[in-house]
Amino acid sequence: MTLYPKLIMDALATVTYAGTKKNLVESGMVADTPTVAAPAKEGEPWHVKVVLEFPRDTDPFLRSTVKAAEAAIKYHCGQDVEVEIITEFKTAPRPEVGQMLPGVKNIIAVSSGKGGVGKSTVSANLAIALARLGYKVGLLDTDIFGPSMPKMFDVEDERPYAIHKDGRDLICPIEKYGVKLLSIGFFVSPTTATLWRGGMATSALKQLIADADWGELDYFILDTPPGTSDIHLTLLQTLPITGAVIVSTPQQVALADARKGIDMYRNEKVNVPILGLIENMAWFTPAELPENKYYIFGREGCKQLAQEMDVPLLAQIPLVQSICDNGDAGTPAALNSDTATGLAFINLAQAVVTVVNRRNKEQPATKIVGTK
Repeated sequence: MTLYPKLIMDALATVTYAGTKKNLVESGMVADTPTVAAPAKEGEPWHVKVVLEFPRDTDPFLRSTVKAAEAAIKYHCGQDVEVEIITEFKTAPRPEVGQMLPGVKNIIAVSSGKGGVGKSTVSANLAIALARLGYKVGLLDTDIFGPSMPKMFDVEDERPYAIHKDGRDLICPIEKYGVKLLSIGFFVSPTTATLWRGGMATSALKQLIADADWGELDYFILDTPPGTSDIHLTLLQTLPITGAVIVSTPQQVALADARKGIDMYRNEKVNVPILGLIENMAWFTPAELPENKYYIFGREGCKQLAQEMDVPLLAQIPLVQSICDNGDAGTPAALNSDTATGLAFINLAQAVVTVVNRRNKEQPATKIVGTK
């Protein structure tokens, strides 16, 4: 007898899958055309290979269905036929936009109009400070082309692993200092430039958001790239951002770019609340003269901008050598609240909690751009 794939399909059409009350073919469970291999030598059996796709690996009807399929093939094609049945499982679809982080209460974008103002330093320390206050915190490094969080948390050699959960393969964030952390820096070489077009970058970013096991979080901090870019637009089109925090130095050049960042979030098509401004490098204090303040980049520029834009000034962070050293060493300043800088970040976290609570009480939830 000569076997053909159609004969195998006809045999599988006689097997009912209890999960749908339909046969395997009607249920769409035959994942590919069955393969049939003729005997290599006379007297050897035919070999039939079938791939069946089940809804999940814990399907209660899996074993009985596989046995029934094997029996049907032998009944219709001959008892001496060798039957190989491979089982696969459907992957649950990615959640729709707006439903990607159901366990996250507040999403905070930390932004700056200009690079080099210490936005990533503020993001890392804010996340750690919130965790030290007892909140569940996640931190996503959204700077695809210049990720810095793996170094700042001293986890450059870590590699996130995947788990199968709720029918999906999810990335497990790295956890350190009480913060769940993901960055593209975990998946690319730290010494090689990331030469990606915009579409590749935004696709990778969406994967870090939607295909990760973030779980229950009180605060999800987004460390965004400087300026206004495709990355910002992707975030605004993907997540309902609770509010934005703008980081700047007192320098007029930085403040001019900070205005552009504020304008982006306040655009009528975006309408993300500005939670407040953070003045970083507000003054320089040398370690040997802790009481002295030297206003290298100007004085109270962010305070004046906050008054102009009618938003709170959340903190003024001094320029201190230890902040840089701690960041490079992977031990951010917020870990030690006994120091002036550590206390400054704890106070910043408390201020953010206050403004977020007020924002949630007084303003409606943010809508995703493009869904209004």
